Amino acid sequence: MFTGIVTAIGPVQSIAERASDLRIRIGCPWDPTKIDIGASIACSGVCLTVVERGGTAGDAWFEVDVSQETVRCTAESRWREGARLNLEQALKMGDELGGHIVTGHVDAVGEVADYSDLGGSHRLNIKAPRELAPFIAAKGSITVDGVSLTVNAVEDHADGSVTFTLNIIPHTSEVTTLGDLGEGSRVNLEIDMMARYLKRMQALAG
Repeated sequence: MFTGIVTAIGPVQSIAERASDLRIRIGCPWDPTKIDIGASIACSGVCLTVVERGGTAGDAWFEVDVSQETVRCTAESRWREGARLNLEQALKMGDELGGHIVTGHVDAVGEVADYSDLGGSHRLNIKAPRELAPFIAAKGSITVDGVSLTVNAVEDHADGSVTFTLNIIPHTSEVTTLGDLGEGSRVNLEIDMMARYLKRMQALAG
């Protein structure tokens, strides 16, 4: 489990193609001795397992295997050399839950419809596919590229898709990759776990 509070930005340093997956090396400012083999790290919202690590404290790296299914179901631009990824290590018992409970399982890929300056902060409008529409509500939580955010407004469309609005404060733009986004950017979306369960309960009650 994760909280959606990004603790570092890591560059994709190398990608090696294998028979059925990709071996990706990601840089990070952590101590490699404190990155366990088999540990889970959220990489722009995708929960991945550490299979190797190295480097020095403050200039470390870790490697993960990314399946073709994961590549297919997530924003493809994340899996390129030089791409910057939002990183979060798994939640430990006793850690502060600063965002909301995040699983690291991407539900869909959204597209930035508009990214406008509000005099320091930014307004970000993201279009999501129809299957996510029932789970997105004003004042609810959503994870965008691994970042826990609060939905400000929702607009439903005739085709069943939905556009939701977020406010990105300067601090969030600086410490995550959300400041790199622009119109047409594709992002990994994970809906709030509570919304998922409420939808299921509603379906059974009906």
